[in-house]
Amino acid sequence: MNRNWRGSSVGLLAMVLLLGVWFSGGMAGGSRANAADNNGASSDTQTTSDTTAVHIPVVYLAGDSTVQTYRASQRPQAGWGQMIASYFDDGVQFSNHSIGGRSSRSFIEQGRLDTIVALLQPGDYLMVQFGHNDADSSKPERYTPVNDYRNYLKTYIDRARSKGATPILVTPVSRRDYNAANGQFKPSFPEYVAAMKQVAAETNTLLIDLNARSVALYNTIGIEGTKSIFLHVAAGQYPYFPDGVQDNTHFQEQGAIKIAGLVATGIDELNIPLSEHLLAP
Repeated sequence: MNRNWRGSSVGLLAMVLLLGVWFSGGMAGGSRANAADNNGASSDTQTTSDTTAVHIPVVYLAGDSTVQTYRASQRPQAGWGQMIASYFDDGVQFSNHSIGGRSSRSFIEQGRLDTIVALLQPGDYLMVQFGHNDADSSKPERYTPVNDYRNYLKTYIDRARSKGATPILVTPVSRRDYNAANGQFKPSFPEYVAAMKQVAAETNTLLIDLNARSVALYNTIGIEGTKSIFLHVAAGQYPYFPDGVQDNTHFQEQGAIKIAGLVATGIDELNIPLSEHLLAP
């Protein structure tokens, strides 16, 4: 179907939804989004007039702090998984289990994948984005060598398929890494990106190259412009960051919306049943 996602009207819709969410104290995406890591439960059935229960597909998100849902008190920090539901209609739900500081390995070791798998039903999806923490060799509790990373990704794939769900790999969104000499952004975690692509090819698994899409977006916006995407805020601007912050890994709300839009574009181009639930731009 390959719609032309430019983010104009959809971005406006996302902002309207976002404002409503913050004022109501809820999460982005309204009734379609579930708590990031509450109990993972979701109201995912709808009763038709003939009392037959119809399963509404649920997209489960497994990822790190760039994907997770943040509390309203943590504004303006946000993850793309917090915003993705605003690009979709009511025929699909999102359940964001992503949480900061986890790698492909530690997410599994802590039983978080088990929680998702227990909830998966045929027709659901499992979207997986890891790489940021896997690459952090300074922290042994999360570091995952590339070869191990490949094997852990296969675990996500195998377990999703064992429940009749469709796995979708998402390459790690790039950080605000750029070459100051030429002003061009460069991909972060290249070894992990290549490994994920290799696993996707070997296992015939759907893949969205968010790493490449994010770099392309950053190059369009420019070095200064990307400060509005990442968590760059002045002192006294937000209560949660009284001293301000300059963070080149995590996103503020506008950036999370844009990154979620890149993921939505990727889903659209996969041309799968989930793509049919995208809102028209």
